[in-house]
Amino acid sequence: MATDESKGKAPLGDRRPLASRERPWAGRLLRFLLRTRMTANQISALGIVFSLAGAAAFVFAARLPQPALWIVGALCIQLRLVANLMDGLVAVEGGRGSTSGALWNEAPDRLEDSLFLVAFGYALGVGWLGWLSALCAAVAAYVRLLGGTVGLKQDFRGPMAKQHRMAALTLAAGVAFAEAFLAASHPVSTVLLALIALGTMVTIGRRLKSQAKALAGQAR
Repeated sequence: MATDESKGKAPLGDRRPLASRERPWAGRLLRFLLRTRMTANQISALGIVFSLAGAAAFVFAARLPQPALWIVGALCIQLRLVANLMDGLVAVEGGRGSTSGALWNEAPDRLEDSLFLVAFGYALGVGWLGWLSALCAAVAAYVRLLGGTVGLKQDFRGPMAKQHRMAALTLAAGVAFAEAFLAASHPVSTVLLALIALGTMVTIGRRLKSQAKALAGQAR
């Protein structure tokens, strides 16, 4: 998750490299969570709640219209990422993993990506672009996991890995907020969503190319 974290005993090499994992605030939040009874899976579920709230905020930001909801949606993206970070820390560093942790590590991510991207697309009036972005995000994650199934180290490279997509979407939400005061349409935020889709396609290609090269090397 973004903060992908293994909930079980996966090799540390299969954890997404994240500078935020070492931040002081992350350590403080981890210690707080470990003083509660929250499990890693419950924190994963909380990420879905944040994503549902953010998706609703984007849709209603355009329909009401209520520009402040664009910022609410952006905040929910960041809260989702925090949940994605903390579930892994609670599981691995906190020792609260479970036998179903691997499922909770991946499945909510796919739903959360789709909720944000599809809702944002519909809010901008380009629902098809939101669906395309969500499809590309799912395929990028599939390709990453596919590498693991054939014995390769999971490839978290970008340019539009999950944390990059969510950073770009957060920026796009901020731009949409500004556009709401300047114009009826959302040209710049629509371009940013298109760049998310295009960048994710590039990410898929880079990961597949790297995997093919690694497998060819093993065959020699």
